[in-house]
Amino acid sequence: MWDTLWIDGRIATLDPDIDAAYGMITPGAVAAEAGKIAWVGAMADLPAAPEALARKVISLDGALMTPGLIDCHTHLVYAGDRAGEFEARLNGKSYEEIAAAGGGIMSTVKATRAASQSELVQIALPRLDSLLAEGVTTIEIKSGYGLDLETELKMLRAARNLGEARRINIKTTFLGAHAVPPEYAGRSDDYIDHVCNDLLPAAHSEALVDAVDGFCEGIGFSPAQIERVFKTARALGLPVKLHAEQLSDLGGARLAAQYDALSADHLEYLKDADARVLAKAGTVAVMLPGAYYYLRETKLPPIEALRAAHVPIAVATDSNPGTSPMTSLLLAMNMACTLFRLTPEEALAGVTRIAATALGLAGETGAITPGKSADLAIWGLSEPSALSYHIGYNPLKTRIFAGETL
Repeated sequence: MWDTLWIDGRIATLDPDIDAAYGMITPGAVAAEAGKIAWVGAMADLPAAPEALARKVISLDGALMTPGLIDCHTHLVYAGDRAGEFEARLNGKSYEEIAAAGGGIMSTVKATRAASQSELVQIALPRLDSLLAEGVTTIEIKSGYGLDLETELKMLRAARNLGEARRINIKTTFLGAHAVPPEYAGRSDDYIDHVCNDLLPAAHSEALVDAVDGFCEGIGFSPAQIERVFKTARALGLPVKLHAEQLSDLGGARLAAQYDALSADHLEYLKDADARVLAKAGTVAVMLPGAYYYLRETKLPPIEALRAAHVPIAVATDSNPGTSPMTSLLLAMNMACTLFRLTPEEALAGVTRIAATALGLAGETGAITPGKSADLAIWGLSEPSALSYHIGYNPLKTRIFAGETL
């Protein structure tokens, strides 16, 4: 017998092989066994009476079930905040003036270096809990606010500790090439040497790295410098992803595609032609509307070009202290629709099936199909479009991780 059988629900499977919007099955049922989805289909296709099939039968009473949500781009582990800088900018201070006074990313680096691993875990838990409360079952967490060996490792360990403190799947991404630390000011190439020769190998040796990221921008690192990081990642057998074309077009997305990157993220300044390059590589385009909103950006990512090239589009919070202090994936979905004109179906796919692909988890989670982890969310809604429609309202009824109701 199955462990659990949910019946009489509106099942948005997000299975592209089902010829219905959202892969919807109504009225539908989902069975879980040993933490995996064992069966999904229409109520009429159940092979026997529900009570004869499962140890526990739960009626959804027409409620909506979706895959558990996936936040595929966050910087959730850090210390301090930048609320004072937010106020200073609104009072007329420039980013350069704030940075010269010790603000900007280096203020977060300073605070994160000063915090212990356990302190970083405790600081990050409320942010993580906000996401869990909205049905998130998988999250990516980057390093990149240490920029030295001790703190980069400390951040990655803290991220893994979060997965021990809560029932959630956490993927860790090494982002040592995030910014040039103060001790390497004016010596960015030397810092990239340090990343490639010391930081990344050390993190990999502790099995703390699921993927490798970088910030390819004029205020970050050049494509040539990022390529050195990517070559090191490839030598270590690690997949890559990239912050690309957020503030300018340096060709970062093309570089990401060249290395078969899992994802290229931001992409406001992506050339239309480069969408085809991403498509050919199978690289996911991750939209981060929180940063677009927070920075009051006006250059929209080329959504139509991405659609035309059939590039898979994911959506994430980019939760971070400087440009997207957001811990609501539901709000990110709404922003993706209102600001970037994604459809609600694209937005939901972007935080489930396609987000899983952006993390290299396409075969494990992100859709309600047999064999995948029974990571599910039950909502007090009848239509999946309502997940992108509401602002400031959380309709989650139940979060289910690996078949366990939480």
